[in-house]
Amino acid sequence: MCTRYALDITQPELREIIDIAKRSPLTDKFIDTHARPLITDGEVRPTDIVPVIAPNSKGEQQVFPMQWGFTARDNKRTLFNARLETAGQKPTFKDAWQSHRCVIPAAYYYEWEHFKSPDGKIKTGDKYAIQPAGCTTTWLCGLYRIEDGYPVFVILTTEPSAELAKIHDRMPLMLPKNKINDWINPSSNPADLIQFALSDTVAEKAF
Repeated sequence: MCTRYALDITQPELREIIDIAKRSPLTDKFIDTHARPLITDGEVRPTDIVPVIAPNSKGEQQVFPMQWGFTARDNKRTLFNARLETAGQKPTFKDAWQSHRCVIPAAYYYEWEHFKSPDGKIKTGDKYAIQPAGCTTTWLCGLYRIEDGYPVFVILTTEPSAELAKIHDRMPLMLPKNKINDWINPSSNPADLIQFALSDTVAEKAF
């Protein structure tokens, strides 16, 4: 599960992406209609508007501001994650899975430790900041679509690595930078790219 991640504007790679999103006319449109600013630094929460990488009308990689969350089919809920195992079959996600894939740049993502207490209930413990080992930028895989004229996205989650399973039973799908173009390419098969998912991670307690 992924419901928090962080941006760090001091990182040159992220700063470049953030600056592109800030200059987008769509960012001003979000502010005018949603009264919500583009998040450029610090913790990101569901429903926030953030920089996302997706193909433009020519199929080229471009940075767009997008809002985090799909409206559910019952119009009563907002969905922030999609399970990798079922995204290609679920009515809410299958069209996006086939041709509307995106990458969400982050410094790292947050997860709270989940454990079973002596009474059998699931409790929440320490908060961890997690990123792929050896990386300063984390490339989270997602799906996007247009709702009421605005782009929105969800983050794909998958089974955790053995180490992360000690913290939570899900983790976001993360790919190396050199697979971004392949992932967002509408003509590629996303199932072929799962083999490149990053599972070697570093997790530190966040205070």
